[in-house]
Amino acid sequence: MFRQLSPRIFASPQIGLAEVAEARAQGIGLIINNRPEGESDDQISGAEIAAAAAAAGIAYVAIPVTHAGFSQPQVTAMAAALASTDAPVLAYCRSGTRSTLLWALAEASRGESPDALTAAAASAGYDVAPVRAVMDMLASPKS
Repeated sequence: MFRQLSPRIFASPQIGLAEVAEARAQGIGLIINNRPEGESDDQISGAEIAAAAAAAGIAYVAIPVTHAGFSQPQVTAMAAALASTDAPVLAYCRSGTRSTLLWALAEASRGESPDALTAAAASAGYDVAPVRAVMDMLASPKS
């Protein structure tokens, strides 16, 4: 269920309490919730995931992304979350796509190669084409 984007970053569809335990078993040190609350009736709340993560000794942060798209504060928050730990990180949303797109934007903003990020996402089964132009812009040298 967890798709590997890089040696320490994983993306996933919506997780439940069992997946928090699985994340702990796999050494995940941070869970990032990219799903807004109340997006669907069958969704487990962020508060429940946060409580399960805390009980498992896993850090938790929510950076919700709606279908309206991405903002600079979300990209900045994701970059900060990724930089906050050397432990493996699991980011999740409804399908894993928004988490992957936000990861790619955050990493591009930190100077990672958009080509390498695109290839990594593709190898995990995700397409970053919807944000590729922004990735290129974020990764370009600042003047």
